[in-house]
Amino acid sequence: MTHTSTMTAIGFTRSMPIQATNSLFIFDAAYPEAMPNDLIVKVGAVSVNPVDAKVRVRAAAEISLDVPRVLGYDAVGTVVGLGAAVSGFKLGDRVYYAGEIDRPGSNAEYQAVDSRLAAIAPNKISDAEAAALPLTALTGWEALFDRLRIDPHGSPKTLLVIGGAGGVGSITIQLAKILTRLTVIATASRPESAAWCREMGADHVADHNDLIASVRAQGIETVDYILNAADTIGHWDAMAELIAPQGMICSIVEFDGGVNLTKLQAKSAGFVWELMFTRSLFKTADIAKQGIILGDVAKLVNEGKIRSPLTKTLNGFSVESFQEAHLAIESGKTIGKISITYTRQHPIG
Repeated sequence: MTHTSTMTAIGFTRSMPIQATNSLFIFDAAYPEAMPNDLIVKVGAVSVNPVDAKVRVRAAAEISLDVPRVLGYDAVGTVVGLGAAVSGFKLGDRVYYAGEIDRPGSNAEYQAVDSRLAAIAPNKISDAEAAALPLTALTGWEALFDRLRIDPHGSPKTLLVIGGAGGVGSITIQLAKILTRLTVIATASRPESAAWCREMGADHVADHNDLIASVRAQGIETVDYILNAADTIGHWDAMAELIAPQGMICSIVEFDGGVNLTKLQAKSAGFVWELMFTRSLFKTADIAKQGIILGDVAKLVNEGKIRSPLTKTLNGFSVESFQEAHLAIESGKTIGKISITYTRQHPIG
């Protein structure tokens, strides 16, 4: 298949408030070149995540980038090129993936992505719904089974998900309920976010503004596992109080400063990080596990066992669409996920 040497992309060279005129801009970029393991994907839709906003705000705060940075991790699209070492995919496949943090992102017409990080997209849902899944599903799956090492068939235990109505919280609640024997307590602070957590399958909903009292008001003194998808340092003391002896805490939210790990000592409790980009960033021996996880997620979606956390769709590959999505993310009040469709939606079913 023949392509031109350039494509259209949206990026930034300076970290600016999203409302600023050039916070994001459209430009001509080089058409991606496939490395041996790469797929070249014509992007159909993307989802915007908190990491997009964080990178935009931090990556060029003190400098002006010589080459525009293209954001975008979640994507769904059509395979139009194959690297020499690729197996398991063919031209025309509809794939989805969360990409790599150290390569140009999906906010472009075409993207090169390591095939080991991708899977055939669920065929029962739209492009917008599929694009809202990869980053959150991978994060939730890895947190539950790789970091917290929860046994899907183990004895019934409890999981507290802090930030239950966000993208990661939404999918983690579902995965925990469908794949494990866990009782899930999710946190929310507004009636609409509490209702969303229940819709996702949470057994209990607690208010993270008064976390300890609210969890214990559910008749739960301590919890075996905690996933913090909202504010690590802000909830540290509450997590240390609520975690059960020999329990485990996992967080996806970095922070400045430090926490008092000694608070966990008497309980022999553990703390572990989850970063979905670890496998791709360090090219770990099990890098292909991400593609396998996404394949399993697609099966669960096609079987109707879990649903996309999509709550809002913006249409059109434009600066305005991305600015609107970033503005919503930065409000801290979004429920579920926001997707942007580039083209007409892929037929469902």
